Amino acid sequence: MEAIWQSPAVIAQTQLISRSLDHWTGRALLSGLFNPLGLAKNVFAAPFVLVSHGVEADPVLNYGNASALKLWEMPWEALTRTPSRFTAEAPNREERARLLAAVTANGFIDDYSGIRISKSGRRFRIAQATVWNLLDERGNYAGQAAQFSNWEFL
Repeated sequence: MEAIWQSPAVIAQTQLISRSLDHWTGRALLSGLFNPLGLAKNVFAAPFVLVSHGVEADPVLNYGNASALKLWEMPWEALTRTPSRFTAEAPNREERARLLAAVTANGFIDDYSGIRISKSGRRFRIAQATVWNLLDERGNYAGQAAQFSNWEFL
C-alpha cells in the first residue's frame, strides 16, 4: 500500500501549503531543501499539526499530517471527508468563523488559540497557531491551512 504522503494529490497539496505559507509569512514550512516528495514525506511525519481545507461552501478538510490524524483520532479517509467546522465544538464555531474571516481579509494570523474536539469527543486547546490562506499558482484563493505545535487536552 502506498503511503499517504506519496500520493500525487498529497504531494501537490503539501507544495501549495508550503508555497502559500512562504508567500504570507516569509517562513518555510520546514527548514532545509527538499524535492516535492521529500517535503511531503517530512511534513507528513513532522511533530507539528498541519491541516488544510478547500474552497467548498462548507469547506472540507483536504490534508492532515500524521500528527493531525492522531490528535483528531481519525484515519486519513475520515479526516478528508470532514467539514472543517466539525473540528470545533458547536459553541465554538462562531469564534472559529470569525477567525477564518480575519485570515481571509489579512492573509494570515499567527497567534490563534481555541478549543477543538476530536472524533471521540476529546476536547483540547490549541495555542499559537498560524492560520493562512492558500493561493494556487495564479494567486487565486484555494482554501486555508493551520499549523500548530502547542495543544493540551482538557
